[in-house]
Amino acid sequence: MRRWRPSSRRTRRITRCPCPTSIPPSPSSSSSPSASGRSISSAPAACERALEHLLSLQSRRGGWEGEMVWCPMITAQYAIVRHAVGRPVDAATRAGLVRYFHASRSADGAWGLHPESGGYVFVTALVYVALRLLGVGRDESIAKEARGWLGTPPGVLAIPTWGKFWLALLDLYDWRGVNPCPPELVLLPRALPFHPWRYYCHTRYIYLAMACLYGGRVRAPLGPLADELRDELYGTPWATLDFAAHRDDVAPSDLYVHPTPALRAAWRALRVFERAVPAPLRRRALDRCFERVVYEQRVTRHHALSPVNGLLNCLVLWSRAHPDLDASLAGLEDWRWEDAEQGIRYAGARSTAWDTAFALRALAAAPSASAPAHAGVARGAAFLRGAQLTVELPGGREQGRDPIRGGWCFSDGAHRWPVSDCTAEAVSALLEVARADPAPLGLARDFILARQNADGGFATYERRRGGAWLERLNPSEMFGRCMTERSYVECTASALGALSRLRAARPELASVRLDRAIDRGVRFLRSTQRPDGSVPGFWGVNFTYGIFHFVEGLRAAGVGAGDPALVRAAAWLMVRQRADGGWGEHHSGARDERYVEHPESQPVMTAWALLALLGVVRPHAQAVRRGVDWLIARQRADGGWPAGAVNGVFFGSAMLHYRLYPAYFPAWALARYVAASGGVTSPP
Repeated sequence: MRRWRPSSRRTRRITRCPCPTSIPPSPSSSSSPSASGRSISSAPAACERALEHLLSLQSRRGGWEGEMVWCPMITAQYAIVRHAVGRPVDAATRAGLVRYFHASRSADGAWGLHPESGGYVFVTALVYVALRLLGVGRDESIAKEARGWLGTPPGVLAIPTWGKFWLALLDLYDWRGVNPCPPELVLLPRALPFHPWRYYCHTRYIYLAMACLYGGRVRAPLGPLADELRDELYGTPWATLDFAAHRDDVAPSDLYVHPTPALRAAWRALRVFERAVPAPLRRRALDRCFERVVYEQRVTRHHALSPVNGLLNCLVLWSRAHPDLDASLAGLEDWRWEDAEQGIRYAGARSTAWDTAFALRALAAAPSASAPAHAGVARGAAFLRGAQLTVELPGGREQGRDPIRGGWCFSDGAHRWPVSDCTAEAVSALLEVARADPAPLGLARDFILARQNADGGFATYERRRGGAWLERLNPSEMFGRCMTERSYVECTASALGALSRLRAARPELASVRLDRAIDRGVRFLRSTQRPDGSVPGFWGVNFTYGIFHFVEGLRAAGVGAGDPALVRAAAWLMVRQRADGGWGEHHSGARDERYVEHPESQPVMTAWALLALLGVVRPHAQAVRRGVDWLIARQRADGGWPAGAVNGVFFGSAMLHYRLYPAYFPAWALARYVAASGGVTSPP
């Protein structure tokens, strides 16, 4: 089986993740392995194969990780940044990047915001520029087709604000056509409700870097290629283009959140401010933003919160010839994936701790385990224990960071941005597979409790700092619900699971505060359920994912299976079960928070539904048996399942494919079923 080949530049961690390197179409509902000669095995045998397959994916370090597939935006920006700062990639990397752009484009020659997306002007324009900077000729087919797509009205002039910003950095868009991003906001008192300290952390750090670059009108000239790209992108003489007239234009293909009247008014006021801002004030604001960027790079070991931030931060460092630039460029390689089929690309996140926790929980759910499974679980638990953050950040509070000690990151912890649900799932996994030490668990408990919001729900990185009204100032146009932290169904459910298990396993860590936090979390979860029994998710597609977490959290907190909220959730799932026995939800419903059935059943969503149902109904219920039969029928010979459709989401419009979800969620569902039923697929 092909294994991921880690980039030779990535020396900080080794990636060996034997997952498919492409996302094939989901199997049709009429297809099954039995039609091609394979017999449908019993649930215990299918479960054993699934767990063996999962163990085969374990890395030498003991963890699990699959690529989190998003879109070519980051890879394009990587190529652009390397060129802009005078560190062009070598020939082998160039070939790998170009190969990825070939592999990721759609049939019409464009590139979209996620694996199943239509073309976006934003992504396609950045990829086009990257291709040309990588030496691809304008008359090569990949460039010609992209240019033809971009030439369709409204064209590149209507690229979203973030795209206008990136093109302006390269002198391919006039800064006068870019809406303001003033650095002076950081000088305002934190008590103000619109201070950047109150933004969601990803948004905040994007703002800090953009403010540095916008405030200084930084340009990275491209030399003679600039004139060629101007002609190719616009097809109109540069001198005749009125960029300011297109400042607020956004291509319909890219628009998700319309700029509000409040935001447009703010932009108008800020344009007036830009014409009158005193130079000393601007220098002071730029220095403050720059200081925050340098701090972020150093405390994250030059990885940054994400490569989205890291790439912008590299440009900021380059603009002042800062000595941390080389280390920051090297840090970008930690986000790199490479294989022969799809080439070199840069992911938006690393998911090592997240994947490892769920893999361990799937293995722990099995009623019995082989010697290799025991060894694999022990190695996985050791890896997970080693990924916990145990040292506080120096000067974190002064720089706007919340305490991190006791938490787990989405990744292995290298960038030191821990998350509530990653911490909670790690705690649950460790408690399910071994008797964990109380001291690290106590730190984790405190970290999780510190992320509980006033409404009883749990946030991600930080407790909520800003009001919901900040969404009215969302300037991204392509993303929604991204301006401030909030309470999430998934984070709350994971936190309830961890805190409840911790209270039961380690009574010495229980407290009145912990009991109250669990009670408040239960009330919040109940408040998220709709009258029809559904629960919208935020980080996965969509209601199926939300209900999975909803049931997991309430059951772990001690809510009985007969509780009306759980009964309604189970009933909602049963109504949505497809004729073939599986479940499938289409990502388009996540954009406007409604249920949209997928044309085909999906392994991951079927697993989520089964895991939820097994928390509410008897294992021999017809809906459960049909779902289990569907999973068994679609299991591959190696014990895994087809990749299926996109299964993750963030900010409403950005869909993700977690490559390991089809490995551990179906395995977990079968393991839970076998443990509950004894493996009988028909009523006793």
